[in-house]
Amino acid sequence: MSTPAAAPPRRLRRRRPEWAGRNYTLLTAAAIVTNLGTHGALIAAAFAVLESGGDGGDVGLVAAARTLPLVLFLLIGGAIADRLPRHRVMVAANALNCASQAVFAVLVLAGDPQLWQMMLLTALCGTGQAFFNPAAEGMLMSSVSGEQAGRAFALFRMAMNGAGIGGAALGGAMIAAFGPGWVLAVDAAAFAVAGALRAFLDVSHIAEREPGGGLLADLREGWKEFTGRPWLWSIVAQFSVVVAVVGAAESVYGPLVAQEELGGARPWGLALAAFGVGTVGGALLAMRWKPRRMLLVGTLCVFPLALPSAALAVPLPVGGLVAAMFVCGVALEMFGVAWMTTLHQEIPEDKLSRVSAYDWFGSTAMLPLSTALAGPAESLFGRSQALWGCAALVLLATALVLLVPDVRNLTRRTKEVTGRAAALAPSADTEGPVGRLG
Repeated sequence: MSTPAAAPPRRLRRRRPEWAGRNYTLLTAAAIVTNLGTHGALIAAAFAVLESGGDGGDVGLVAAARTLPLVLFLLIGGAIADRLPRHRVMVAANALNCASQAVFAVLVLAGDPQLWQMMLLTALCGTGQAFFNPAAEGMLMSSVSGEQAGRAFALFRMAMNGAGIGGAALGGAMIAAFGPGWVLAVDAAAFAVAGALRAFLDVSHIAEREPGGGLLADLREGWKEFTGRPWLWSIVAQFSVVVAVVGAAESVYGPLVAQEELGGARPWGLALAAFGVGTVGGALLAMRWKPRRMLLVGTLCVFPLALPSAALAVPLPVGGLVAAMFVCGVALEMFGVAWMTTLHQEIPEDKLSRVSAYDWFGSTAMLPLSTALAGPAESLFGRSQALWGCAALVLLATALVLLVPDVRNLTRRTKEVTGRAAALAPSADTEGPVGRLG
């Protein structure tokens, strides 16, 4: 009597889930490498400004220089990413980021970098991100399918943010030991490695886009998709406020509080690492818990994003700030997975990058202004009052978005609707898929 001997070897050979294909694996590996460098570099840029003799206003100007081109070029980046092979856009953006961070590192290591030089180089880095972000989000969403998409996104974000834990902690320690220049050099090398990995992505499964009416026509089509979904534009409007105030609190006020009240770069790096640990915990929770009204649960998780601003306003000791950042990380990751799953479920594949660009554009539109005004606001109201204002705005914006019925009522589907299937669903010109799901 013969026995089925082939089944066990097949099980042994399966080392990863069916939804974790080649593209997903490459994207995850590249994201890990990038985040190891970037989380430390964000701290390094702020301390490079401070060590060159700058103040809080100068830190805000450098942060604004990074986010302004990010806002200006996002929509163009999204339209291009839906026209060209997305992996080529990603690799080109990584090359620009690598070059700008390498020059920034050389200037800092050489000593006495000028404020305008740091602003110019961070602006180039922001330009690269403007083209990278919509392409990367569209590429990730097209790399997974089926009902396990939410789990795939949670695992991706867990890996990405787990790398951020090490990157933030290592960055803070390296700044204290060697100075910010070497951290910026590590970030440049990380972009080079990540770009090389992304060059091997396979886009043959993505149907070629039919010739359209040009870039403006693509932007109009993306705008139609964006404005036709109340849950989409309302949450993006919410995050235009949330990202602005949280960005100002953490990129400008955070390093200042750490330097003057907590002992320097190392405690701030520890707090950012705690945020990263929280995001890993949030991703693990999101892999197991799949609430039916995922967007409602995700929106409720935005309220804790006010905690870090409040902790810095007091200011709490390092332990209290670490705890606040941890809770914030858990909550933000729960929202992030719910948001990505919603976009994957509701938006047609051929419009993912354009819708993602409008999402990024709206969410970051006010960030350059908020970071540039952080210094003057501190002078006018005081740092503590400005931070309490940041916390209050997070709570207000989140409470208002809960008034939108689609945010409360959109539900998780048991069967995937993406690509052509999503295109056949009721369009935003009529009732839209969200209204029917409630």
